[in-house]
Amino acid sequence: MNKKFSDAIAGYLFILPVLLLFIVLTLGPLVGTLLLSFSKFSLLSSSRWVGLSNFFNLFSDARMGVIYGNTLFFVFILVPLHVIVGLVLAVSVEGLTKGSAKYLFRTTFFFPVLATTASVAIAWGMMFDTSFGLINWFIGLIGAKAIPWLNSPVWVYVAVAIFSLWKFIGNSFIYFLVGLQSIPVELYEAAMLDGASPRQRFFRITLPMLSPTMFFVVVNLIIGAAQIFDEPYFLTAGGPGDSSRTVGLYIYETAFQYHNYSYGSAVALSLFLVILLVTLLQFKLQKKWVFYGN
Repeated sequence: MNKKFSDAIAGYLFILPVLLLFIVLTLGPLVGTLLLSFSKFSLLSSSRWVGLSNFFNLFSDARMGVIYGNTLFFVFILVPLHVIVGLVLAVSVEGLTKGSAKYLFRTTFFFPVLATTASVAIAWGMMFDTSFGLINWFIGLIGAKAIPWLNSPVWVYVAVAIFSLWKFIGNSFIYFLVGLQSIPVELYEAAMLDGASPRQRFFRITLPMLSPTMFFVVVNLIIGAAQIFDEPYFLTAGGPGDSSRTVGLYIYETAFQYHNYSYGSAVALSLFLVILLVTLLQFKLQKKWVFYGN
């Protein structure tokens, strides 16, 4: 056995555990979803092939337009919110001079990510309560009228956005913080010698050098927001009506509450294709604004 072949075998053995996990946890379910979407499956009878019937039902489903619209609206709300707030927090923390202060704020902002969504959602649901919630109690102190956070088709988006920002902003924050720390200090020192203002340094150095991190964060945020499930599931259960019901929540309800696995798989496949197309478009457009410098 030559050395090249033995090295290849060793390499494949190293990646074998990860490859098996990918096949079992990702590729397997994806293939199963694809097969289910073209069949009529029931736990009480054998499955049968129905072709594109589930996809025709998807396009004729009157609720799909509202549900996809809700999901798109959440994407437009959450992605810019997480990018802007995460970047502001990262720049602010990176600008601190004391290492202990950096550690404190870094831990504080990232800690909610580690908490289980179900547990903190219960607390936030109580705080958003119209009659007895802590938030409306503070609003009442200034003489304002109580806000129906979880009972209004308009305010429910604000409630979900607030909860999502508090719970998951640590992800964007930590990515931006790492990106900022990878920017060479020499660039800022040279700019300061040339008389560049803080605003000029931010827009001429920080943002261009941070663009690869920005691209990574935006892609992940769009994928995550398009699959949003935890926030509406725990806070609103998709209500009131269908006003906060997302595609991810609809897939769960269709497949696991109403046991229509085939149609749920068709909806899941449609979401997968939408996310795939949007992601490919982002990779195509990133050549115009992402700067990969040395």
